[in-house]
Amino acid sequence: MPERRITGVYAWEAFDSRGNPTVGCEVVLSDGASGSATVPSGASTGSHEAVELRDGGTRYGGRGVATAVANVSGPLAAAVAGIDAGDQRRVDAALREADGTTDLSRLGANAVLGVSLSAAIAHASSIRQPLHAAVAEADDVPLLPMPMVNILSGGAHADGALDIQDVLVVPIGAESFREAIEWAWRVRRSTVEAAEARGLPAHLVADEGGLGLRLGGNRAALELVAEGIDRSGLRSGDEAAIAIDVAASSFAEDGGYRLRTEGRRLTADELVAELAGWVADFPIVSLEDVLGEDDWDGWRLARQGLGGVQLLGDDLFVTNTERLRQGIDEQIANAVLVKPNQVGTLSDALDVVRLAQRSGYRTVLSARSGDTEDHWLADLAVGWRTGQIKVGSTTRSERTAKWNRLLRIEAGPTPTTFATWHHHPLVGGLG
Repeated sequence: MPERRITGVYAWEAFDSRGNPTVGCEVVLSDGASGSATVPSGASTGSHEAVELRDGGTRYGGRGVATAVANVSGPLAAAVAGIDAGDQRRVDAALREADGTTDLSRLGANAVLGVSLSAAIAHASSIRQPLHAAVAEADDVPLLPMPMVNILSGGAHADGALDIQDVLVVPIGAESFREAIEWAWRVRRSTVEAAEARGLPAHLVADEGGLGLRLGGNRAALELVAEGIDRSGLRSGDEAAIAIDVAASSFAEDGGYRLRTEGRRLTADELVAELAGWVADFPIVSLEDVLGEDDWDGWRLARQGLGGVQLLGDDLFVTNTERLRQGIDEQIANAVLVKPNQVGTLSDALDVVRLAQRSGYRTVLSARSGDTEDHWLADLAVGWRTGQIKVGSTTRSERTAKWNRLLRIEAGPTPTTFATWHHHPLVGGLG
């Protein structure tokens, strides 16, 4: 097998979908193949994530990434020079060794991920395979993921219009990706119609393309999306259901939880009870970050009171095997959100996916609120067989790039399967 050694690594400041600088990177191989990637960035970030390096100062309001770019072109390029790009674990180990910290705070997780991603994409180009095939295990049939599609946003994604961060639709009755994304589009359109019928400014959108409306309360957001499902003609709870990104860390305060839009303070027990009431009243199948990132006791309560739905850990697990292993050992949550930039390398992100899958936890691959027009995330979801993907809404090109890539894979010559909602067993419920 010919070697495909890394011979060049280049970087630049690019822009993400929020108009902030981010790291762009290209890796060139000895056979002339190359791969490039631009690194996403989150607004609602967990404190245990790998560290994104920003310049500070006045340039770009302190958000510049010139230092991270220099780290790519300098020490990280030197670290991977001559390594076969087909050996992803060796590439990623060299990147971690060059940084020398557990959280990638010296050279920057954004710098490290740029090289890790670009090397994988370059290797796929070199062997003339799509990325999803290049990252898949031998003999795996490509698995198209069930989409979770953003309809309504609050929290850090919509300037605090709601306390909860996102209300999404999951087309649980769909039997193909094409059908699933069409149903999600129908629900978004129908929710816009429902908002306009109430005199609300449905043209306002949040970071991920969802509607950014001030509704006066969190339950009102659920009512609006539930109405959108009904207006769409889909059967509520059978063909289309609701997922919520609670993002409780964003309103955790003094050992409790403060719902600012409603002027209320709740204990962990009361917040779990509130969510249980929503589950009883609406067709909810998934709840993300229902308690704060370090409220392990609260999460135990959630597992007892909300065990019949998908309990998805994002800030709780931050794509970290040690935190996920603690959750598994203590039977906390039953699904993990995977964001490669939370951990810095593809190998580390894949380790989280595999640990979760071996342990019966569902996996959801996720974009970030500050994303890019790249579509590598869609390929990773297919090749890693995550079963679910969370990208944003059905508007804005950085979101539709991923949906379009999945539609292209489904239409292509390679046979694929689709992850229906009940495709993977769920620990503690949903069978």
